[in-house]
Amino acid sequence: MMVAALVCGTAGELLGAQAERKMSEGSSSSARIEQGVDLAAKGKCPEALAILRKSIPAPVDKQLRYRAAMASAQCGMSVDQADVVVESLLLLNREFPDDSKVLYITSRYYSELANRAARKLSVKAPSSAEAQVLMAEAYQARGDFESATAKYRRILEQYPKQPGVHYQLGQIILAKMPAATEEAKREFEAELQVNANSPAAEYMLGDLASRAMKNDEAIPHFSRATELDVSLAQPYLGLGVALNAVGRFTDAIDALKKYVRLTPADPAGYYQLAIAYSRIGNKQEADKQRTLQLDAEEKLKLHS
Repeated sequence: MMVAALVCGTAGELLGAQAERKMSEGSSSSARIEQGVDLAAKGKCPEALAILRKSIPAPVDKQLRYRAAMASAQCGMSVDQADVVVESLLLLNREFPDDSKVLYITSRYYSELANRAARKLSVKAPSSAEAQVLMAEAYQARGDFESATAKYRRILEQYPKQPGVHYQLGQIILAKMPAATEEAKREFEAELQVNANSPAAEYMLGDLASRAMKNDEAIPHFSRATELDVSLAQPYLGLGVALNAVGRFTDAIDALKKYVRLTPADPAGYYQLAIAYSRIGNKQEADKQRTLQLDAEEKLKLHS
């Protein structure tokens, strides 16, 4: 009995010691993080990051982790350590996904990181295809289609197999002259010659065929786009609409179900589903889809 008591006493002391040690470690971690946050607030970022990068993973108070990750992201930007910034933003978006400050700095910092990478590209490899494309895209974003087109054409002269260039030329043609569908179509087809796995080019070819009421031509393009990238929503809608148009309602339902799963806020998917279900005689499901369509339309009105 004495031995048992001693064993129990020893085990109890051991558990108590472990608990005390954990509390001590937690307090120590919190103190180190507070020190790091304080250093960051004073602009001493190299010293702050030396502490925070080691301490943030520790199991500390959630609000303290928030302050530490915020400080790390800010300091990472200050000392141009992109990996620190990205790690901190990932933590913040995982643990505080709806926080307005987190959403703000995520938008701001990623935008700034993109600008820094663009400047670095223009300095380190100014004659590369990627640097030239970046310049063309900047013209295009500003609506300077003439300069963008000229730049894209020069890129093709030097890098005829550069992916994405023919696709962007096709988009510019449609932006300038929506009726110039044949010219745009040639660019999208040329894109597939250099980049056979372009879901965007396949989708645009399907879209142009659909606009021309050539649904039998549109279907394989939309279908190919969904195969190349299952996360893209628009090809599923285009496919569903085209299949409805040629009377393949059961196939249309499969495509449109995938669309509404990816884009539940768009009334168009429910509208097309209602048509498909109605045509196969499923009135109950057709009515359900019409209700979903009306609900989605009301929500859009509230947010407009």
